[in-house]
Amino acid sequence: MDYFDKEFCLEVWGPMACFTRPELKVERVSYDVITPSAARAIFEAIFWKPAIHWQVTKIEVLNPIKWTSVRRNEVGAVASKNPIYIDEVKEDNGKLKLINRQQKNTLLLQDVRYRIWAKLCFIPMRQRVKGNKNKYQRWYDANNDQYIVSRNPLIDDVESDLLRKDENPGKYNAMFERRASKGQCFNQPYLGTREFSASFRLVNPETDVLDAPIAENCDLGIMLYDMDFEADLKNPPAMFYRVRMENGVIIVPPKDSKEILR
Repeated sequence: MDYFDKEFCLEVWGPMACFTRPELKVERVSYDVITPSAARAIFEAIFWKPAIHWQVTKIEVLNPIKWTSVRRNEVGAVASKNPIYIDEVKEDNGKLKLINRQQKNTLLLQDVRYRIWAKLCFIPMRQRVKGNKNKYQRWYDANNDQYIVSRNPLIDDVESDLLRKDENPGKYNAMFERRASKGQCFNQPYLGTREFSASFRLVNPETDVLDAPIAENCDLGIMLYDMDFEADLKNPPAMFYRVRMENGVIIVPPKDSKEILR
């Protein structure tokens, strides 16, 4: 059965944002606009299930790109089971030096507002997490096709199989619309890093009055697209693409597009 992937629109904004460039290791420097992976994370913070995945299709920049610089204290130690003491000191040439606190400069975006379009892509049951039996604790048949065993003893295998086949994306579309319209989310969406929280609202293009994007055309160069967890779950390789903004609009190619650089 073929399914129609419905496209949704969110307007997100915040006083600050930092979409860190991976090529700059020491000082944090943001991209000019939000990355597709950060946009996807906002949709997933509102609603996500193993039966769906989000495909960002378009990003509209509503506020002019403005920069600001801040200096802040960061923890240099890697999180582990052992406690980290920020004020821990070490003697260096007769002087006490903080070893876990690092003061770094950050070049970030200020007063950002985006209108993000994304498709809710439904994943049929037999295409989900094949071979990953332990993660979801499912049962598999001889062909490694996934099916769910009902917890209701009054439902036999035939009825359980019918329930599986009748699953459709309509209920997931309704769940996202209900949650986004009420401002509900599993965790607070953020703009690049968690200290920069994002506000959001669900946009109905047919009834809402949409503000025009900025009138700016530019080539923003190579930008991080996302991490390819399907290729390697433990060490996912990065994917990039070339960003071109025309009249404030950025068209995001699909993952399997030739425009994606791996």
